[in-house]
Amino acid sequence: MKFNTALLAAAALALATGAAAQTTKPGLWEITNKMQSSSGEMEKAMASMEKQLAGMSPEQRKQMQDMMAKQGVSMGPGAGGGMNVKMCITKEMAERNEMPQQQQGDCKTTQSARSGNTMKISYVCTQPPSSGEGVMTFNGDTAYTMKMNTTSTVKGKPEKMTMDAAGKWLSADCGNIKPKK
Repeated sequence: MKFNTALLAAAALALATGAAAQTTKPGLWEITNKMQSSSGEMEKAMASMEKQLAGMSPEQRKQMQDMMAKQGVSMGPGAGGGMNVKMCITKEMAERNEMPQQQQGDCKTTQSARSGNTMKISYVCTQPPSSGEGVMTFNGDTAYTMKMNTTSTVKGKPEKMTMDAAGKWLSADCGNIKPKK
């Protein structure tokens, strides 16, 4: 499969970073997001990925889902052209305020201290080159919303993306989705 890997990697980082709440309930989480890019490349890559996944045989699709579950994530299409990601958070990860990170390369994430029910987050990666900042708003330890702005370099040109995300705790049992270590 050929996807625009820089854009998808930046999106995956934003998803994983977005789930880094200061207090989260361990178990299976679902993050629903909608991304828009300044050039439309992200939308094209997502549409291409969905088309390729839809064209897979049931055996190929199961193999892809199993491979992703071993990496600690399950992805699928979301409402309105968005994407849903499911991740498993262990008790130890929740206690350390640690979430699975799906990014590639050298990345540094910074979280501000939580003020009331909000927290500011930012990240910088060297591979693929990208950075972003956003604000998370928590609804207890089982839900949050996030708005994030990201800048990446694609084919030598700057690419800006915006993302609106919502995370919700689904259950204490992660099923076949294993936490990424």
